[in-house]
Amino acid sequence: MTVTGTGASSLAEAAARPEQAVLLRRVRAWLIVFIIGLVLSGVTAFPLTTEVRWGHELLVAWGVDSWLPGLVDWFARVREGLDATARDYPFIAYGTDWLAFAHLVIAVAFWGPFRDPVRNVWVIDFGLIACAGIIPLALIAGPVRDIPWGWSLIDMSFGVFGAIPLLLVRRMIKRLEALQAAEASA
Repeated sequence: MTVTGTGASSLAEAAARPEQAVLLRRVRAWLIVFIIGLVLSGVTAFPLTTEVRWGHELLVAWGVDSWLPGLVDWFARVREGLDATARDYPFIAYGTDWLAFAHLVIAVAFWGPFRDPVRNVWVIDFGLIACAGIIPLALIAGPVRDIPWGWSLIDMSFGVFGAIPLLLVRRMIKRLEALQAAEASA
């Protein structure tokens, strides 16, 4: 059987649609991972004082101070600063509340690419720019704010690890866009 004319076009469409469906599922799965990461980063910024206290107590209970004393000392210093700030200047935590809110709002922005990835690929580009911006911020603000180098590396890793799913998603969206364009021209 030879496929010619309109038949070839519909055959190509039929072959392209399953690939589009797979790409769309993958894009959405990676976006869910990214959105969950943003939501968790945001939500965990609200109880910062409690989390640092728990983290410090856990490090001490596990005996981490014997093999990573600098880490435990850093947690103790941050805990002391947060406790003093919460006690004497609780309004300072309002800035952290806005940081948390910003993470949640940014997560909502990724609903656009979740619904229509090709049309909203710009949100992915925005996310990649934000991930890249984490690195110079940590490199500049870290030393200015007396943040230990190891902690700045952890902060920078959020930009690197955040960019990975976004780069994968962007590549898949571009492939999806090409498939849709090929289908439309066929």
